[in-house]
Formats: sequence, C-alpha cells, structure tokens
Amino acid sequence: MRGSIDGLGSSSPIGHMLPAVFADDDLAQRFVAGLDEVLAPVLAVLDNLDSYFTPALAPVDFTRWLAGWVGAETDGTEPEARLRAAVAAAAYLHRVRGTRRGLSEAVRLVFGVTPEISESGGADWDARPLGPVPGDRRPHLRVSLRLPNPTRADEHRLDALVAAARPAHMPYTVHVTAAERTPET
Repeated sequence: MRGSIDGLGSSSPIGHMLPAVFADDDLAQRFVAGLDEVLAPVLAVLDNLDSYFTPALAPVDFTRWLAGWVGAETDGTEPEARLRAAVAAAAYLHRVRGTRRGLSEAVRLVFGVTPEISESGGADWDARPLGPVPGDRRPHLRVSLRLPNPTRADEHRLDALVAAARPAHMPYTVHVTAAERTPET
C-alpha cells in the first residue's frame, strides 16, 4: 500500500516557490515543509504514473485493481507472474474474444496449459451457389484441459472462463482431466 514515506523529499519543494517576502520567514518555511511531506508521495506517484499502468512495473495491489479495470480474466488466486501476464494480454484478448485463438490464449493465461479445443464450425468457398456447407449442422464447442492435479474448482473455473470467452451462440462442454505423468528415469 502506498502512503506517507518518512524522509521522502518533494520533487518540487513549495518553500522555493514562495515570494521573496516569505523566503526568509522561518514560520512560513516550516509550514510549507509540512505540506511538502504530505504531498511528496502524491508527487512521486504522479512522476512515475506511466509505471503504474505497465503491468510488469506496477505494485501488485494496483495490478489487481488494474485487472478489474481492463477486464482481465482473474479470480484473485493466481500467482503474481500470471496476474501480470493476464493484465498485459487483456487488450489483445478482447480483440480476439469469441475466436478459437482467443479462447485458447485465455485458458492458457489462467491455467498455464494450452487446452484442446474442438468446434463444429468451418469456413469454405465455392464458385457454385448452394455448395456444401462446412462443419456440423449442430453447433458445439468442446474444451479439454489436462492438469497435473485437477480439482473440482478447476473445472468450475474453466467452465466460467469458457462461458465468458466463447461465441455467445455456441453451446459448450468442458472437461478437466489429469495429465499423464512421464516416468522418471
């Protein structure tokens, strides 16, 4: 949390800006020195404001607030590195929202694992009218995720994430399974 910092000097002391008549007035200088102490943290934040909006540099508590502000898919339990990555990728994810790539990237940012996605849609071009329609007649989306130690909470989190990031008209199912462990040699 940010606040008063003992010994933090002001980048623009008020005492130096007073008219000449107050420059030698001890009471006026001590009075504005107290204001400098109160305003110094505010000026320090303003001097470094761009750092607060750079997820890699911002304080963690501010990054959590920023995650809500930019609509990043976070739940407050992710590690700091994953939180910062989600905030940094939020604008990109909003651009590709509703696409396979966007859904895959959103799941990867939350769980750290790339999901398996199968969908019914397709796109094709035909020179003849009434050509064959690609994809399945019934829309569907399946998202499978393999995690080292899956829990019921992981499936619930994946369900909420897919519900938010999928195309609005698309019915979906999610599956979370245990990842196969490779034998250690």
